[in-house]
Amino acid sequence: MGAPMCQCLLRTGFNLTVWNRSVGKARALGPDGATVAGTPVDAVRDAEILITMLKDGPVVEEVVFGMGVAEALRPGAIHIDMSSIGLDEAVEHGRSHAQRGIGYLDAPVSGGTKGATSGELAIMVGGDADTFQSLIPVFEVMGRPTHVGPVGCGQLSKLANQVIVAITIGAVSEALILANAGGADCGSVRDALQGGFASSRILSEHGLRMVERNFEPGGPAKFQVKDLVNALKAAERLNLDLPITKLLHRLFNDMVESGGADLDHSALITHLEKFSGSDY
Repeated sequence: MGAPMCQCLLRTGFNLTVWNRSVGKARALGPDGATVAGTPVDAVRDAEILITMLKDGPVVEEVVFGMGVAEALRPGAIHIDMSSIGLDEAVEHGRSHAQRGIGYLDAPVSGGTKGATSGELAIMVGGDADTFQSLIPVFEVMGRPTHVGPVGCGQLSKLANQVIVAITIGAVSEALILANAGGADCGSVRDALQGGFASSRILSEHGLRMVERNFEPGGPAKFQVKDLVNALKAAERLNLDLPITKLLHRLFNDMVESGGADLDHSALITHLEKFSGSDY
């Protein structure tokens, strides 16, 4: 995700310094005009804006607060964290930055590598509204930004997105299993449902993956599990019970533990087929 987002920024003329734990990934952006830093501290020195796009909350914690990045940012700088992390983690990161005079926006995204490459990500932003307004020109290079509330609300919005995605993948999977069992052509069923009340991007894109049995990862199942864990933690903090989300977490977790961690999350259909009696 980070590489095509960087390329969008570079194409628009932003001065960009990059660092990645995998050095080769950062160096690959050099020909596009990025300055490649040897350490994360070198990358943020004198920066006005820090953008992080990392695996999860613990990695953000390690890089930003464990490797000296937060201390190296100058007062008045702004950290935009576009990673998908937990609600509590985002709130704590915002609090830690505020103590140093650093601005903070949690701004996770949806749209996958396809949206990152085209600059059409959905960007859900939590934090100070004025800070958000000042950074709209940066966000719009990468996609469509929406301010959704104070710090942490960006992550809540992304978790809502992931709950919808997970549940809809489950629904499309079972619908195609049902149609196939009765002798219907699943590709034609998918086509027939487009434009009706069941139509969705999940049906369109992931439904096609299911029909074609193409599960090369756009969104690996292991990351879907991470997001569902964070959604359930947020629900617990807010004294909520989300029974459908719990069910999908169990199903995705079982899929991951049975060897499907690095398959696309649309491969849930293959896990459901194992105990549905389907001969898809």
